[in-house]
This record gives sequence, C-alpha cells and structure tokens, in this order.
Amino acid sequence: MKKILLLPLTLLFGLATVLSGCGNQNTQDASGTKTIHIYQYKVEISGALAKLKVEYEKTHPGVKLDIQSVGGGSDYAASLKAKFASGDEPDIFSNGGYEEMNLWFEYMEDLSDQPWVGDLVDGAKESISRDGHIYGQPIGLEGYGFIYNKDIFAKVGIKELPTTLEELQAVCEKLKAAGYIPFSNAFQEWWVLGNHNSNIPFAHQKDPVQFLQQLDAGTAQIPGNEKFTDWLNLVDLMVKYGNSNPLTTDYNTQVTLFANGKAAMMQQGNWTQVQIDGIKPNMDIGLMPIPINNDKQENDRLFVSVPNNWVVNKNSPVKAEAKEFLNWLVTSDTGKHYITDEFKFIPAFKSIPTTDKQLGPIGSDIVKYNEAGKTLQWVFPRFATGLTKDYGSTIQAYIAGELTRDEMLEQMQAEWVNLQLR
Repeated sequence: MKKILLLPLTLLFGLATVLSGCGNQNTQDASGTKTIHIYQYKVEISGALAKLKVEYEKTHPGVKLDIQSVGGGSDYAASLKAKFASGDEPDIFSNGGYEEMNLWFEYMEDLSDQPWVGDLVDGAKESISRDGHIYGQPIGLEGYGFIYNKDIFAKVGIKELPTTLEELQAVCEKLKAAGYIPFSNAFQEWWVLGNHNSNIPFAHQKDPVQFLQQLDAGTAQIPGNEKFTDWLNLVDLMVKYGNSNPLTTDYNTQVTLFANGKAAMMQQGNWTQVQIDGIKPNMDIGLMPIPINNDKQENDRLFVSVPNNWVVNKNSPVKAEAKEFLNWLVTSDTGKHYITDEFKFIPAFKSIPTTDKQLGPIGSDIVKYNEAGKTLQWVFPRFATGLTKDYGSTIQAYIAGELTRDEMLEQMQAEWVNLQLR
C-alpha cells in the first residue's frame, strides 16, 4: 500500500520538537518520581486500567502511571497528532500497525530485544514489524461477527445458527414476528461501518492483499465485484430488520439495546463483553459468523486479528520504565490477570493460558474459530490513512437513501483512488 500524509505530519512534529524539546516535559517530579504517560484508545478498559495503575504503583515505588483513554465517539488519531504537535508526547501509545505504523514509524522504539517477543503467537507481530524488527507489543487478539442472544433464539425456536443469507433472513422474520428487534445497529459510529462492516467484502476476496494491490494498479474495481454485491445484500438486510433511526444510534445505545434483551443480534466483537457484563452479568450469548451469500463454507468464518499494539515513544525520557511496564504487563501474574480477567482480552502470548470463564462467551467462540483455522482477515488496517472514515460516511449516505447502490460503489472506488493519489 502506498504511504501517504507522511510529509505533513513530519513537518508538524518537527516544529513541535523545536518548540518543546524531546518528549513530555513533566515526566519526573521534584521528589524523583518518574511518570509514564500512556495514551490509548480502548475506552472499554479504562476502568480496569485505573485499577491496574494502583496495583503497578504499589509494587514499583518511584514510578507513576498517567493513563488517558480516548476513543469510542472521539477521534483518537486526531487527538494523538494534536498531543505530539503540542509537545505533550506520550511515552506509550496505541498503534494499529500497517498504514498506521508507517505514519508514526519515526517515533516508534525498536522492541525486538524485549523478553516477551519470543512468546508471541504465530502471526501476532506481522502488522507491527518491519525488516525483521518489531516495534510494538500486540495487545491481544480480537474477533467480530454477530453477537447473538441464545435465550431469545431458544424462545422463538431457532435451533440452528444461520449459515447463509437466506437462513439469516428467515431468522430475522421469526424474531420480528415474536416481537424482537433482530439487529441493534449503531450506524452513527463511522468505525462500525467504515472499519468492521466495510472490511467484509475485502476480506471475502480470494486473496485480499492481492486485491488491494490490484485496486492500486487499476486492474481491479469495486463496482461490479461479486463480493461487494453480496455485502450490500447483507447491509440492506441489517437495515431492514434493525432498530429505528440507526444513523443516530451510538455504540453505547446499541449495546444497551442488546443487553436489555430488546434486540437479538448486533455486529460487534469481544471488546463488547465488558460493557455487556456491566449491564447484564452472565448473559447467555455467543458470536456467530456474518453470512453474505448462500455459500455455507465460505461464510463459516469469523474476522480475527491483532487490533492494536502498545508502542514506546523512542524520544521518551522514561523509555526504560515504559519497556519495564510492558514487560510486567505480559509476564507478571498481576498483569496476566488484568489481560484475561479484567480486560477480557484473548492473549497474543503462548505463556498466558485462558479459560472460557475468563474470556467470556464471545472471546471463547473466537478462540474456537481461531484454533480451527476458520478466520477471515482484518483488511482495513492496510487501507490508506483516512479511507475508513470516508467509507463510513459513504455507507451512512447509502443507508440514508442519498446514494444508490451503484453510486455508493462508484464513490468507494473514487475514494480509494483519490487517497492513493493524494
């Protein structure tokens, strides 16, 4: 994929460095206590991180953690750029790898010599590696599909999960007839559509990476591609059988609608487990694949990947302390407890065992599919910077009736080309 926007970012940060010097200026106080400033986007674990901070500081005198979580409806990428531009650089920050790694590479410390690197599961380091070196610690594995309410399915007599689009429509009809909303849709959120939903037709290509290369070369097109036609059939079905006003429904409302038992399904992943537990503990739920056509074998896969990585700012004056914290997180009993029991993350490390009880039902289903090799890629981290937000807006316009099918696919093609040429 072509790298973009690197020069403007470099110029912006270069000016910030001249004005503010290296790194955060409030890293060590008068008493000699050092502070590790952490900036991350997983807002769903902000409460657990606050508890982890207390635990870490108890056993690491002279070190404090300052953790800021920005995400959900906020633009993490833009806020991170603003922090660097102002000279308020974090010591540890989140990075999604691939194109995002290209964007921030000049600020990323090489972590290849860290003791946890050899413990990573297969494929975990791909998105955050370059020339045989690794520049981030994978936070874990995530997967998404349709989270479904097993109790509701049983009440309306759904005995087998739908594996085709036709079967999914039949399930929706049965749910609707019984008074349930089949889908809770949070289409106000650009990332629900622009990241995870738009990923579907790309991931279903025979060779997704090659398809991206062909799009770059102009030898492939989004309009007329069979998988995009299949995907739009799915989008139409989700809208038809979804909650009213999906374009003004945010993530929290979506999860609440599902957890309260008003909706039977929602497109989300294991990052949602913590919120669901907070609304209705011990809910009997599961995660099923998202069918886009009537090919049972093709559809029987979940989307699984490393969603993000912890990276260390190479200019940080507390680089050693930052690395020690990341090592502690994945090697200490306390750190492992937080990863599995509190964050509900699927570890990216071989030495961190998990149980179904720790991960919850959503994570447990992801592990089963991953171990069976029934997975599809997260292709969107390879997209040019800004494309997923453009795609989110375009799909929202289609759902609002402002674009026809053909117009939407043509616009997605144009957006791809325009970002490659920028």
